[in-house]
Amino acid sequence: MLRTDHIALPVSDMDEAIKFYTDKLGLQVTSREIDPVQQEEFTYLALQGGNLELLKSLAHPFEKPEIRPPYCPHLALATDDMAATLKLIAQHHIPIVNGPLEIEGKVTWLYIADPDNNVIEFVQWFDQ
Repeated sequence: MLRTDHIALPVSDMDEAIKFYTDKLGLQVTSREIDPVQQEEFTYLALQGGNLELLKSLAHPFEKPEIRPPYCPHLALATDDMAATLKLIAQHHIPIVNGPLEIEGKVTWLYIADPDNNVIEFVQWFDQ
């Protein structure tokens, strides 16, 4: 049986990325290492159902992606309370890329981006 182990996102500045995901989104760092053979720095943050890996190449320059619809690829994080999520986003002055959007009675979602333009979706399903 397959299950999610982790999702990896490229970053340009590991300290800045860690600060965003811990201070603004409340995730917890579980490990941070440098792999000299692969020439990568990586940090794992705990997520329910898997982990988030922040990955910085030490050998290749980072190219920040353009943010544009349909906002793929993206990391989708479930929330039980979109109003609380919106409050968190506002408290930390995180710009909203798009949303909140809604399919009435079914789902509401919005998109933000981290400092490296990795898109993050917050989604609340009403029937779950």
